Amino acid sequence: MIWLGFVLSYGFIFLVIGMSTLLQNKHVFGDEGARKFIHIGVSNWYIIAMIYFADNVWAAIIPPVTFIALNYLSYRMNLIKAMERSGNGNLGTVWFPVSLLVLVSLSFGFESIPLYAGLIGILVMGYGDGLAAVIGTKYGKHRLINGKSVEGTAAMFLASFAVTAIILLILNPVGWLLIALAVAVVSTVVELVTPKGLDNLTVPGAAFLATMLIVLLV
Repeated sequence: MIWLGFVLSYGFIFLVIGMSTLLQNKHVFGDEGARKFIHIGVSNWYIIAMIYFADNVWAAIIPPVTFIALNYLSYRMNLIKAMERSGNGNLGTVWFPVSLLVLVSLSFGFESIPLYAGLIGILVMGYGDGLAAVIGTKYGKHRLINGKSVEGTAAMFLASFAVTAIILLILNPVGWLLIALAVAVVSTVVELVTPKGLDNLTVPGAAFLATMLIVLLV
């Protein structure tokens, strides 16, 4: 079944990138919309990893390592235009698969760490940070710090809470409300104070650690 996991992994990720490129070329998305479509879409790869690679951490790390290299080449050479910021590139697209690599290694590599902790970290980054940028760019009128807005920050909190709550209600509902609130608060604060690009490292890390801390307490 591992080979099927690889087929689905690469097929899914390239499908997301291809759809984003197509929609950008048809002017459905602008540059930022195309980037966030990929950002949100690719975060769901973690679900494929949980299904096919949960018992083989060495297989699980191969797709993230592949995309660390590919995304760095794209960053340097602007290979995948839908994924890069025009004229203002940063290493955010590289830090994204680095976060995948770290959380897969921790969640799949240690029996004491539940798989859903890594899933929460990645999907909070994908949906929370992704929707915060989309809402903040389109509707953000009240500025805070680091170019962030009240509207985008509110979207980050609500999306982070919703993602965490849904995952816990499905996989482990014990203390779900407390954990979801803690993850949403911590992730939102971290996203707010982190410069653009680096939040692809700090947000999933913060969500993961907040989940683990509260799980231990409850």
